[in-house]
Amino acid sequence: MTKISWLRTMRNVLDSYNNPAVLIDAEYNVVATNNSYDFRFGGLNGRSSAKCFFLSHGYQQPCDLEGETCPMQEARDSGQRASVLHIHNTPQGKEHVGIDTIPITDDEERAYFIEVMKPIREVSAVPIANKMIGRSRAFNELVDLIQRVGKTDTNVLLMGPSGAGKELAAQALHSTSPRASMPFVTVECSGLTDSLFESELFGHIKGAFTGAISSRTGLVQSAHGGTLFLDEVGDVPLHLQVKLLRLIETKTFRPVGDSKSIAADFRLVCATHKDLLAMVERGEFRDDLYHRISTFPIRLPSLAERRQDLPLLVESILLRIEDKAPLKLTDEALQLLAQQPFKGNIRELKNILERAVVLRHDDLIGTDVIKRSLNLIPVAELSGQKADGLVQMAEQRLSLDQVEQRYLQVLLQNCVDKGQVAEIAGCSLRTLYRKLES
Repeated sequence: MTKISWLRTMRNVLDSYNNPAVLIDAEYNVVATNNSYDFRFGGLNGRSSAKCFFLSHGYQQPCDLEGETCPMQEARDSGQRASVLHIHNTPQGKEHVGIDTIPITDDEERAYFIEVMKPIREVSAVPIANKMIGRSRAFNELVDLIQRVGKTDTNVLLMGPSGAGKELAAQALHSTSPRASMPFVTVECSGLTDSLFESELFGHIKGAFTGAISSRTGLVQSAHGGTLFLDEVGDVPLHLQVKLLRLIETKTFRPVGDSKSIAADFRLVCATHKDLLAMVERGEFRDDLYHRISTFPIRLPSLAERRQDLPLLVESILLRIEDKAPLKLTDEALQLLAQQPFKGNIRELKNILERAVVLRHDDLIGTDVIKRSLNLIPVAELSGQKADGLVQMAEQRLSLDQVEQRYLQVLLQNCVDKGQVAEIAGCSLRTLYRKLES
């Protein structure tokens, strides 16, 4: 078969893929494309070939020389299919794309590679609401793991600091899965008291207990066919963990007051900011439950680990806060933000920017506004008094619980509602109520 005939055959092969696909030779030249690629990315624009790294990224050299993983290089070295996640330039802007690269040879044993591209719609590389957003290496590694395990029914444990975006990651796992069209149900474990635990999760029948004037469907049944997301699973009391373990092991449950078991059908995703292994060693978390929920653990990077994403996150958050005005930060203000430790992660960044929007003079937010939002102006300048509350509390030998209570009371005095207090404190509203009652 001549080279022209072989290439014509390969174009037919490419068209058998529903997703965009290209044929690349050993010199990184894209020599054939399918109809899906032409429609989505514009094809080769009349050229007979073009370098793949230029088409996808605008690079002048291969991806691995630009600090990225080159799927073609991996496939060449291993002789097997290689899968990576990249950010490609597209007519719609920058997009996350999952790439499968398959090595093949022609009749004369010349090396070629079929590259199939699947746009990932659960995340974004441009400012947009209600999606995970980023372009950094740490973020892309996270997205790659979500894409790989999302297609399965494997139990996933999301770990990482508060405010890192664990619920968005859980939603992305759900959206990637075959269960995407079914319910995504969140259980706030930190807010479930002993008396509410079984009723909330499993539901109850009429007359099961005092006040049960009607039957109620539990969250497990509401998630039937979809995803059950246990947020802050580390807060489930030890004596209630056995009930959770039984649900996961048997995939059955009984509504409170009912003697009949009901089959459960859900994909389990859990999240925690706590060190569950340390809790297991201290006897605060069941070892068997830990191993059930952590089949595939994923650690979310902190904002400090993905500072490259800060400008993109700032732009996105400002769009969500005020979509009627083109708000921007000056370069100096952005640099000031980049110096912050962000122990509260993305949630803390959002709080700072919300304050800045309130305090701004115009649509361009400068360092003076960010400083005020960060509370960097000394207390003496604001009130005329010289005081350091933390030093005073340390001198009074207050416990951490006492310090937390004082902090929450001050927040309550200065915020509009308890929902805002919970957001600033980095906890759920139910957790806030529990802390205030303690």
